[in-house]
Amino acid sequence: MPEIRNYTLNFGPQHPAAHGVLRLVLEMDGEVIQRADPHIGLLHRATEKLAESKPYNQSIGYMDRLDYMSMMCNEHAYVRAIERLLGIEAPLRAQYIRTMFDEITRLLNHLLWLGSHALDVGAMTVFLYCFREREDLLDCYEAVSGARMHAAYYRPGGVYRDLPDQMPRYEGASKWHSEAAIERRNEARHGSLLDFIEDFTERFPKYVDEYETLLTDNRIWKQRTVGIGVVSPERALQLGFTGPMIRGSGFAWDLRKKQPYAAYDKVDFDIPIGMNGDCYDRYLVRIEEFRQSNRIIKQCVDWLRQNPGPVILDDHKVAPPARADMKDDMEALIHHFKLFTEGYCPPPGEVYAAVEAPKGEFGCYIVSDGANKPYRLKIRAPGFAHLSALDEMVNGHMLADVVAVIGTLDIVFGEIDR
Repeated sequence: MPEIRNYTLNFGPQHPAAHGVLRLVLEMDGEVIQRADPHIGLLHRATEKLAESKPYNQSIGYMDRLDYMSMMCNEHAYVRAIERLLGIEAPLRAQYIRTMFDEITRLLNHLLWLGSHALDVGAMTVFLYCFREREDLLDCYEAVSGARMHAAYYRPGGVYRDLPDQMPRYEGASKWHSEAAIERRNEARHGSLLDFIEDFTERFPKYVDEYETLLTDNRIWKQRTVGIGVVSPERALQLGFTGPMIRGSGFAWDLRKKQPYAAYDKVDFDIPIGMNGDCYDRYLVRIEEFRQSNRIIKQCVDWLRQNPGPVILDDHKVAPPARADMKDDMEALIHHFKLFTEGYCPPPGEVYAAVEAPKGEFGCYIVSDGANKPYRLKIRAPGFAHLSALDEMVNGHMLADVVAVIGTLDIVFGEIDR
């Protein structure tokens, strides 16, 4: 019988199958992994240094491009840090809008994670189902910001604008879509954005049931995920895990409950946790987060219907004046020009603000020297800590299990290789 010899294998880089420009150098003993050395590629854009070279408000749109699956949550952390430096707080209606869109973002992230993770280990149908729901949620993004992904909707002092009274509709039959098909697609779009979101929250639990029908008790899915990438609660804490990664190991740690922000202390939801700390438990945690996020969105919709009000501070040193005012008010025009070219100058100091992003704790640490741009900006990205644990999570597993572990980490390289 030939002798099995150790050898080194390059896994990647390839996109999107390895979730970014990830290259793993694997030391193998036959098909068993002895060591995994992640090389994080060439995505580095010096995000923090770029932000230190421009006014505070000109970096809000860049936060969308870090973890580009959790766009508004990234904005939220950065905007909260600026608000703390300036000593301001957004109006209550803006806080509820932020809470609602944070949870819409969580659904967007988890839908892409579920579809790609399932696809990675061989379940193709789920990918198609998840993108069906993502289309509706991306339409909500577009309705409030004009962009499907990089919204730049959150601003210091509130949000860019209030929720629209009319949801955009599909128009014009074509050789691909008949008039009847167009009308079917517009069924939920005859009212406001809140009406559309409410309709989605009524439909979504049934969709989650469909995902579970396809995966939860699926024999092949369980063979690929149960007992793979096990992390104990103690080790998860030592490794700096947050989000579904630490909750999958049994720790009920969630910033929305432990350090509430926005309107999270005013809504009711539960924190799902796992028991075994493996890929399957982390899958179950994220599936339950679908249901809990849907529950939060419903509560926000109900509150926002009953409570009109301002969505941004009426302070033109921080928030821009209305475009209508700029047409005939010279002072409003000057405020607008000064705000978007020069920005504002927070007092000297340092601040850290974090949110419970879909992947874990996303935080911004800013040092101000009193100028209109940060003296120092450091970003705490959850994916960085999770990727650093890859070596011990795959040690002793087969080569095929690397794919399942990369999927369970839910890594996006925009935030890791900043």
